[in-house]
Formats: sequence, C-alpha cells, structure tokens
Amino acid sequence: MEFKTESLTPHCALDNRPLTRWMQYLREGYTVCVDCQPPAMNSVSLRCSGDGLDSDGNQTLRWQAIGNPRCQGTWKKVRRVEQCSCPEVHRFIFI
Repeated sequence: MEFKTESLTPHCALDNRPLTRWMQYLREGYTVCVDCQPPAMNSVSLRCSGDGLDSDGNQTLRWQAIGNPRCQGTWKKVRRVEQCSCPEVHRFIFI
C-alpha cells in the first residue's frame, strides 16, 4: 500500500539510535510504501490490521513507529500497489 503522510510528531526526527535512524527520513506530505507480511498478516484475509484497504483515501489513519512509541502520526491511503516505487528509505513493513 502507498500512504501519504499527513502529520508526524517531532520525536521522529530527534531519535538518532542506529535502529531508529530511518525515522529521520519521514516528512509530512511524503508518500511511503508499507508492506504487509507474516506474522502481521492475517492468514485468512491475507491483510494486515490498519492497512487502510477499506478506506476511501479521504480517511485519516494513524500509525506508530516500533522502537520509538513517541514517533507517530497520521496518513491517508493513496493506492494499493503490487510493486512499490518509493525510495528505499520510505519503505516500511506492518508489524
């Protein structure tokens, strides 16, 4: 899925630990790709909770980063894609 980030907390840019450095690349208005993979994927529906598949693109959805619970924000679904075209630093996985 592709999402357009609407908002994010300033805590995302402040964390500089090696495993959370990716958060510094998040910006409002950027498009990010989020992949649904096991174990987050429901084995029956083959979807991840919160994937926004049923939203109409105007619905604001919430997200929170793993590794820094103070890094969180909102985004809106852009579209479902099979292959992501986002830069590597804007590719994420549902957990």
